[in-house]
Amino acid sequence: MSKYSKSNHVKLQFYYYLNPDVLFLAKDLLGKVLFTQINGEITAGIIIETEAYFGEKDKASHAYGGRRTNRTETLYSEGGVSYVYLCYGIHHLFNVVSSVGGEPHAVLIRGIEPLIGKDIMEFRRNMPASKAAISSGPGSAAKALGIDRSFNQKDLTGEEIWIEDQGIRYNADEIVSTPRVGVSYAQEDALLPWRFFIKGNKYVSKPNKL
Repeated sequence: MSKYSKSNHVKLQFYYYLNPDVLFLAKDLLGKVLFTQINGEITAGIIIETEAYFGEKDKASHAYGGRRTNRTETLYSEGGVSYVYLCYGIHHLFNVVSSVGGEPHAVLIRGIEPLIGKDIMEFRRNMPASKAAISSGPGSAAKALGIDRSFNQKDLTGEEIWIEDQGIRYNADEIVSTPRVGVSYAQEDALLPWRFFIKGNKYVSKPNKL
């Protein structure tokens, strides 16, 4: 089991997620540490890549145009819960729901740098933690942390999945913003520079050039 001390670490609280500025959150989450606890085993990684989705006005969002289905209903929750969905029938993708209830903003976590429980992540991904592919890209990051559909609608201030501020900070010139990946269907919104990642971090998914 992973060793983990809670000293000097601050779990992000409910009010943090109510911020209506999803672009701010997508950048601010860089450097925060995403945790899961499954069957007593803790794994965690530093968030190094995100994408912002701007609710009903964003053609790349599942909630575009006010679309409400069984799947997207989670997005309409008050901020501070997880939105996990299956992509291509294979990959589970983990999103942080933000803003107030009824405003379906979300931040997709696209990449993490393994931090705690690397041996568990290696088992889940069947590769060494030194290999970038272990947690680069949203499907790989979720699998490394053991996140599947059962994590949908989880309270992000609970004991199963949470995010901490451990004082890791990046300067503005270390943060790259580019168009989001795989949203060509979103017409002009596909060009919005709403993907954020840490320059030079090997766990950033491709394309990772400026």
